[in-house]
Amino acid sequence: MLCFICENISFNAICKKCQSLYLKTNLKKRQITKEVPLYSFYNYEEIQELILLKYKIVGSRIYKVLAKNSFKIFANNFTYPNKVYSIAIDDKITKGYSHTAILSNSLKSPNIIPINNTLISQNNIKYAKKNLEFRLQNPRNFQYKGKKNIDVILVDDIVVSGSTMKEAIMILEVNKVNVLFAIALCDNYK
Repeated sequence: MLCFICENISFNAICKKCQSLYLKTNLKKRQITKEVPLYSFYNYEEIQELILLKYKIVGSRIYKVLAKNSFKIFANNFTYPNKVYSIAIDDKITKGYSHTAILSNSLKSPNIIPINNTLISQNNIKYAKKNLEFRLQNPRNFQYKGKKNIDVILVDDIVVSGSTMKEAIMILEVNKVNVLFAIALCDNYK
């Protein structure tokens, strides 16, 4: 196969050389709510073309590489005194895979246990390239079908306004789930 960045022959969707040159993380933090911080690894502009491949079947291979270079490294260095779970936002399978489930599952480590298909949107509205007003007028209407009284890391790929994250945090809190923090590939907040 060819590397999606340099187009040289590679065993990976993105060759090791391009991973080391272009997929260096730059961990950033901002508050989503008063209690819940968001950590992100990349600037959206730097990986935008790769992120947009999530709408194609090849996106699963790209997301695995992105997750390995960010989420997996984070998980291997994460410590916490109690068991922690990771929950992906709306990890429904589309195009043959779930991009948020790939991210959440890459957090699997001795300290983090991914749980899938527990926080699902009840509407099928597409939010890509929509403004904040549209997002606020069309909430995701999440339903939570998971364990209660647990500590979690909330996972998404892109955060723009934070409205989806805030809605997810609220639903989790109502269901007695403690969100320690949120984590995303990139934060596109301006």
